[in-house]
Amino acid sequence: MNDRPATRPRPPLFRALGHSDPPARLLIGGRWYQRQEIFKHDSWAATALYQACTDVPPLQVVCKFHRIAPVLGLPMYWFGVMMARHEGRLLQHLAGIPAVPRLLPQVCNSQGQPLPYAVAREYIPGRPLRPGMSLKPSFFHMLRQTLELMHRRGVAYVDLHKRENIIVGNDGQPYLVDFQISWQRRTSMGSAPTFFRRGWQYLDERLFSILCQIDLYHWQKHVRRCQAVKGPRVAPPGLIRWHRWLAVPFRQWRRRLLVWCGIRSHQGAAWTERFAEDAFRFPTESSQTTRAAA
Repeated sequence: MNDRPATRPRPPLFRALGHSDPPARLLIGGRWYQRQEIFKHDSWAATALYQACTDVPPLQVVCKFHRIAPVLGLPMYWFGVMMARHEGRLLQHLAGIPAVPRLLPQVCNSQGQPLPYAVAREYIPGRPLRPGMSLKPSFFHMLRQTLELMHRRGVAYVDLHKRENIIVGNDGQPYLVDFQISWQRRTSMGSAPTFFRRGWQYLDERLFSILCQIDLYHWQKHVRRCQAVKGPRVAPPGLIRWHRWLAVPFRQWRRRLLVWCGIRSHQGAAWTERFAEDAFRFPTESSQTTRAAA
């Protein structure tokens, strides 16, 4: 029985690839891969699971295609290329950290042409973090260690408030996916004037410090929610309060827009979409899943 409300698929305006879906076939690192499943396709990116055509046992990877579809006539191809380079650069910079998926070589289409707006990584079998899940006692300790390792390498994750970005691997270990908005410290300003370099260095250090605090704040929030930890609540950093002041009204407006367009129903909950993101699919469909979205 499927109790999903009756909604219509997203129109091209609200899809990263417009009318298109992620390619059915890709060439990555000299291997051919066939698309197995689309995890999500929203306004900013489309993410799909691919399986190698010849390897035994089958090798699976996740490929993310950043937005290239125009927005009301405005070209966005440049945006998709920029975001793919950003995410690929971060995955490469964080290589060796156990909780960070391994970056794969350049993605090409079925004609062998590079897709600069796409980035591929190894597939992590598991489930998105949810309250009530059975977790290893060391799960959140390992997640904290991962954040501290990233911070020492000059990267703030930034997007930890989304539980769907934290994967509980089949091995019980935590993994982080989706580095789209993560922040990396700038180490050099090239030949810029000294006063400009010093000013930027101060701002960069200050912003990076705040973003690291935000990572740890959200880590603690997940500990409280998933392990029912009692105790005094920690006040969120000031930047989060400002973000909420701006983002909450925008998110509410966006949800109302999606409901008005018939893409979502009820209060605009993500699971009511016809093709909801894997982490938000209705419980009757996803309670037994062992997949990891990106």
